[in-house]
Amino acid sequence: MQPVENVSNYPRPPLIELVSGSVEIWIAGQAIAQDQRYVRVCETFHPPTIYLHPSAFRPGTLHPSTGRPSFCEWKGVASYWDVSAVDGTDRRIRAGWSYSNPTQAFSLLAGWISVYPRRVDTCMLEEEMVLAQPGEFYGGWISPWIQGPFKGDPNHPELI
Repeated sequence: MQPVENVSNYPRPPLIELVSGSVEIWIAGQAIAQDQRYVRVCETFHPPTIYLHPSAFRPGTLHPSTGRPSFCEWKGVASYWDVSAVDGTDRRIRAGWSYSNPTQAFSLLAGWISVYPRRVDTCMLEEEMVLAQPGEFYGGWISPWIQGPFKGDPNHPELI
């Protein structure tokens, strides 16, 4: 088990780190992405956001998405991805995002992809099931060792 972390202790600007550990994303009973490394971004009052290298995704599961990009004050301009089962079915629209040209402080993220846990069937981190960060906007991964309260939680409007 991982040591307990309280998100109120995470820094601002966020911490970014490359982690050696297991990560999986599942759709329609298939592991569409698996790796033994991931990038973790930890920001005050957010559960960590987990990014996978594109090579972690099985062929046929990543599809560039249409629509507007978004902007993060720390990381820059994000573009979006649809993700699907290996055969292209069960497509989840704008379920993932990435930064092709992030700010210098977050250059490690260039090309790595995160997904919203609420838009796929299951996310696993260090062999533990992840819960989605509350709200539709945020993409944090709540693992059993992460403690809130979290931004986006309607029970904590002071953090929204």
